Amino acid sequence: MSATVSNILPDSSERDRQLKRRPQALRSARRTVPMHLLLLSIALVTAFPFYAMVVISLQPGQPIQMPQALFPTTISFEAFIDTLSSRNIPRWTLNSAIYSIVSTVFVLLFASMAGYAFAKKRFPGRELIFWVLVAMLMIPYHLTIIPQYILVGDLGGLNTMWGMLVPTLANTSAMFLMRQFIHGIPDELLDAAKIDGAGEFRIYWSIILPQTKPILATLATFVFLAHWNDFLWPMISQQSAENHVLTVGLNTLQEEQVPLATIMAAAVISFIPTFLVFVFFQRYFVRGVMMSGMK
Repeated sequence: MSATVSNILPDSSERDRQLKRRPQALRSARRTVPMHLLLLSIALVTAFPFYAMVVISLQPGQPIQMPQALFPTTISFEAFIDTLSSRNIPRWTLNSAIYSIVSTVFVLLFASMAGYAFAKKRFPGRELIFWVLVAMLMIPYHLTIIPQYILVGDLGGLNTMWGMLVPTLANTSAMFLMRQFIHGIPDELLDAAKIDGAGEFRIYWSIILPQTKPILATLATFVFLAHWNDFLWPMISQQSAENHVLTVGLNTLQEEQVPLATIMAAAVISFIPTFLVFVFFQRYFVRGVMMSGMK
């Protein structure tokens, strides 16, 4: 009987340990609560502009008065219907999709190829070429926009989709990150593939690319978001309204005195693709950032 009771009831030493843990847990909770409140406050401040954008887009034809507009009593999707039924906004959305997707694909392709060459190949001038490219990162983008505009204009690329796309296909930052990541891939994997008779392209396609999926997903997210939100170069290189991307088109809507609810509805629509990209690539995005930091 005593053995049974001792198995059911904890001994005094176990009770003492549990009592000692409680003050420690309370102190730990007291330390984390202020941090959680601070993070919650930052999250609310960050999300407030998006909330205001959505709320205003749901109040077409009504005067916008703050702060009453932030707490609507009636909701209408008329602004979204007008946005999707207009002629220009769907065209601008398609242009933004082409510009972002094509640029992202080619940036990843060229960056991974260049990163593989600089990380694993031996050729004369490799280090010099690499550091010259890295030094180009120190040059502000706005200083190169005028020579870029003149060059594309001389080639006849102004006001064309290819003229807007071509200057964005090579990305030195992406190449640098790919080189640093590929440098950590063991050389034994490449040597084993060569012994099995694999060529350079087979090694690149079957070994390098699968090993770099996390960093590729991270770069894809960054590059897509950067091109989807790009404003300066698409505005300079495209003069026709039909060739505008969504960011430039929304700016022209403000100049044409389009209702604010319609502009906010278009902004909400432009946000959806970037949100979906982050949701689908979030797992690879976090893993890629962590692995890049450790390397």
